[in-house]
Amino acid sequence: MSRMKAHVCVMLKSTVLDPQGQTIQHALSSLGYSKIQSVRQGKFFVLDLDGLTAEDAKKQAEKIAREVLANPVIEEFRCEIVS
Repeated sequence: MSRMKAHVCVMLKSTVLDPQGQTIQHALSSLGYSKIQSVRQGKFFVLDLDGLTAEDAKKQAEKIAREVLANPVIEEFRCEIVS
């Protein structure tokens, strides 16, 4: 058991309108990035975890994401243990 980092990415579900992503896409287009067809924005969290196995760290990060970081009605998430 050692110190680990969990990366948690929270994104709006693909069926949910993303007005902020659309605004970013329009801004990119006006800056000359016309090949960008769509943008989805999200949230990225880094959790420092100590004293857990990799398996337990992933379980805890997923539980935190499900219960605190993401709104399960409109968002989905993925967790990755990176060290």
